[in-house]
Amino acid sequence: MSELMIAEVAHDDVNLHRLIDKLDEDLLQRYPAEEVFVLDFSDPAIKNVVFMVAYSGETAIGCGAIKPLDETFMELKRFYVEPQFRKNGVAGEILQKLEAKAKEKKAAYIRLETGAPQPEAIGFYKKHGYYEIEKYGEYVDCESSLCYEKSLGS
Repeated sequence: MSELMIAEVAHDDVNLHRLIDKLDEDLLQRYPAEEVFVLDFSDPAIKNVVFMVAYSGETAIGCGAIKPLDETFMELKRFYVEPQFRKNGVAGEILQKLEAKAKEKKAAYIRLETGAPQPEAIGFYKKHGYYEIEKYGEYVDCESSLCYEKSLGS
């Protein structure tokens, strides 16, 4: 793998959307369509979402985002790494950058939603200090949703 570079990108970045499309394809293999929670790119609040894309050389290989829920909480969204680049620390690097950005924006916690059909994601988040919490927001009534949180501490 070439040198890893992670950049903050605009919500309309072509590489970001290509990766999100791949994420959605993967999620639709694992969940019913009504249980795949997406970001509404036409919502004016999209400008408050921070997007990151990881590159190996010129190739976009992973992405993630943080979305403000309120003054205390950010939500991790649209987190994905191309299968052939997994288990190389790429996801950890993206997560670290997003957590740093959340701290910079004065968030105290990051929350996220995943599900049992993604055991590799659950293991990854637990390894990085996330703990299971009660379902929140739009996930409360979703049977397959599992929610996690991490304190960003000071």
